[in-house]
Amino acid sequence: MAKHVAILYGGWSAEREVSLASGRACCKALEEQGYKVTPIDVQSDIATVLQAVAPDVVFNALHGRVGEDGTIQGLLELLRIPYTHSGVLASALAMQKDKAKIVMESAGVPVPKGLVVNRFEAAKSHVLPAPYVIKPISEGSSYGVIIVREDRSHPPQELTREDWSFGDQVLVETYVAGRELTCAVMGDKALGVIDIRPATGVFYDYDAKYVKGGSIHVLPAEIKPNIYQKVQELALTAHQALGCRGISRADLRYDDTPGGTGELVVLEVNTQPGMTETSLVPELAAHAGYTFGELVQWMVEDATCNR
Repeated sequence: MAKHVAILYGGWSAEREVSLASGRACCKALEEQGYKVTPIDVQSDIATVLQAVAPDVVFNALHGRVGEDGTIQGLLELLRIPYTHSGVLASALAMQKDKAKIVMESAGVPVPKGLVVNRFEAAKSHVLPAPYVIKPISEGSSYGVIIVREDRSHPPQELTREDWSFGDQVLVETYVAGRELTCAVMGDKALGVIDIRPATGVFYDYDAKYVKGGSIHVLPAEIKPNIYQKVQELALTAHQALGCRGISRADLRYDDTPGGTGELVVLEVNTQPGMTETSLVPELAAHAGYTFGELVQWMVEDATCNR
């Protein structure tokens, strides 16, 4: 008898639309792989719904808060339903970018220099020499990210807006010029490395991530073999240091600009990477020889409690 898989998607985070797209794609692929699938658009009654549905496994296709920060993982542990991706601690830790940086750095993973400040303080005066990046501590999909360039005389005033919804504490980091690289980890193995080039602009923002044609993915990344290997090593080390399980994806910056620093840093580890048609992890898995169906099947078969 085929396993019964409940796919959790949607929810109410800022990344709801991305999660819906990921969930639909995974639902279709798992049905094609022969699983019985029940899609669940997550609301506050999710515990009651899961008890009624009684799945063998939960495929977590949620992104952002609740789904990615250890909350839903804790509930699934209490209900003793095996689930995909990382467990409670790794999910919570990776979502808190400032804390994750401390853990990664202690494991020898280079991270950008930075500090946590109140958003109003960051709007009053430059807290770092430009160029620098301001980002919410616990959001994904580039929500709320501001790049402050050298020619910007005043700090960003959008931080003081009444509709700012990303928390009062923000992470301010030195901007690392050069390439945006990403590398996925599948179990205990680093996959390939993609060089992400935004089709318009210079920043891999929400549209570059999720709009068709928004970015150009160069796979394998056209970088020196020793740097390519180093990226894979750093992605795996970061995954293990944070205690991630299943699939994760590390985002990095590499300064190979003329006269640049040659710096290679890990920006963050994403424990719930997107699974849409333009997503990076399915592309990296395909490069490693896995069809999309085989990838989601591997994730379901990898699911456990106590992650």
